Amino acid sequence: MDKYSFVLFHADLPGFLEKLQEIGVVDITRENKAVDDTSRELFSLAGRYSKVIKGIESIKSTLSETPAKKDSAGNPYDELSQKELLIKVETLLNKKEQLKQDLEGLKRDFSESKQWGALHQEDIDKLRSLGYNLHLYTVAEKNFDDSWEDSYPLQVLNKNNGRVYFALLSNNDQEFKFPLPESKLPQKSYDIVEKQISLVSKEIQENDKSLSNCLALISKLERAMEETKQNLDLYLAGASSVKEAEGSIAVLTGFAPVDNREDVNKALANEGVYYMTDQAQETDNPPVKLKNGFFARLYEPIGELYMLPKYGELDLTPYFAPFYMLFFGLCLGDMGYGLAILIGAGLAKYKLPKFKSYLTLAQFLGLGAVIMASLSGVFFGTKIQEILPLPDSVKDLFFSDLKMFWFAILFGLVQIVFARMLNAIYLIIKKGWQYGMHNIGWSILITWASWYYATTMVDTLTMPSFMNYVAMAGAALVLLFTSDSGNIFTRLFKGASAFYDVTSIFGDMLSYIRLFGLGTAGAILGMVVNSVAMSLTGIPYLGWFFAGLMLVFGHILVLLLSSLGAFVHPMRLTFVEFYKNASFDGGGRAFRPLGKESK
Repeated sequence: MDKYSFVLFHADLPGFLEKLQEIGVVDITRENKAVDDTSRELFSLAGRYSKVIKGIESIKSTLSETPAKKDSAGNPYDELSQKELLIKVETLLNKKEQLKQDLEGLKRDFSESKQWGALHQEDIDKLRSLGYNLHLYTVAEKNFDDSWEDSYPLQVLNKNNGRVYFALLSNNDQEFKFPLPESKLPQKSYDIVEKQISLVSKEIQENDKSLSNCLALISKLERAMEETKQNLDLYLAGASSVKEAEGSIAVLTGFAPVDNREDVNKALANEGVYYMTDQAQETDNPPVKLKNGFFARLYEPIGELYMLPKYGELDLTPYFAPFYMLFFGLCLGDMGYGLAILIGAGLAKYKLPKFKSYLTLAQFLGLGAVIMASLSGVFFGTKIQEILPLPDSVKDLFFSDLKMFWFAILFGLVQIVFARMLNAIYLIIKKGWQYGMHNIGWSILITWASWYYATTMVDTLTMPSFMNYVAMAGAALVLLFTSDSGNIFTRLFKGASAFYDVTSIFGDMLSYIRLFGLGTAGAILGMVVNSVAMSLTGIPYLGWFFAGLMLVFGHILVLLLSSLGAFVHPMRLTFVEFYKNASFDGGGRAFRPLGKESK
């Protein structure tokens, strides 16, 4: 990154910032928060636009009216300004929510009052004026006593769902008792509630029609939101400048990639603004813009889920990318599922070109599943070596579950050693040879210990005697170079204490067992789906139909479940085990240049 310091008259600041927007590669140091009433207002306005856009998109499928074509003739909201359209949509969305609540309440009232028939308040008042009170009761039909009709002035109003709804009259001046708890009089007669439901439903239809017209103009709202965000970005950049000479001069700091130096300098020269440029230093806390090749660039969104590297720190994306792809394959554990992801993501590219990079990433992950699952030979829950007539020499090439267990641990140790060696090389290049020696020593010790343990498990495997001397040299490197400060005794003490780190390395190694566990679990679930499907074939006539449905939907569910675990757990191994052993610090801020929306 190049660091730019700009000095200009305060009156020229707005125009200068607009010019930087046109250049589109300069990140101005600013506060990402509202600093005064103006920025608060812009921030609030951008939030309102975002809220109504999400709101109208979320109810798109529920609108009773078909959205009109964009800018179609006859749309009553074509002439509204952006803010007027915003206010209109906010009003309509609030009204839709209120009408929805009103309709639900009326439906509940209708359900309660319908059982009693038409009971108008004026009729009840007339009965009271004549000296009678109305009482309502409901009871299960089997518990209704027919003798009640002979003993009381009783009128059955309705029978529904095994219940009897009836009414009784009593004199006002006489005490009345009945062997059932009295029901509450409905607040409104059902026919009145029915009319109100009809009116509210019409209001909802009219409101949906208005929302449909607004939905056709959603691009206007999206443009307004982007313009508001750009104005906020521009204002914050200006507001963050240091005011000098009683506010008449503004001083700004910006950063731009070195690759754009010629374009930026040319544009600034034409502006006639005074500026100084220098190579950005870590103490300046410049923004971070990752620069990777095609393959590693696909994995940048995964790395950004954790954090960006600090400026000047090694970007680990190209180094964890191949491991992540293969770890995903081990966790998915099925060639068929990997092939489904590979083909499905390839076909989705034609329908979703905006997500091409994510779909390409999915294809590589699917390819990783095909590669790694081929070690055990699992294809849609079935081991191909058990169903295909393969020679024994070929069947022996496939890994058993025990071999997959040890392979997962060994693969994890490879990543741990790779991370330590990567950090050692980085420190040697950046600081000096002595700073990377302790990680080289740890890499030697981990390799020696793994090899030694393997010789105890495999009779045919041996270790050359000189490896013991190599291990001693590795231990000496850890002892002597773990600390680079203090006297010799302090450094030896810190080096000796560092050997306790072997417990952490052992814990890291055990974490990679999840690669085997998830892959085996997915394969077992696929096998269960196959077993259940085959058991359905015994059903007369439709057995194979139900078996086919079980295979399709069962494997889809297993694929979704296994893919979730295969995505999350390699991420955990990357951010915890790999990043820790590579001594990743992170904490960089993203490069956010001033820019304008491309037309």
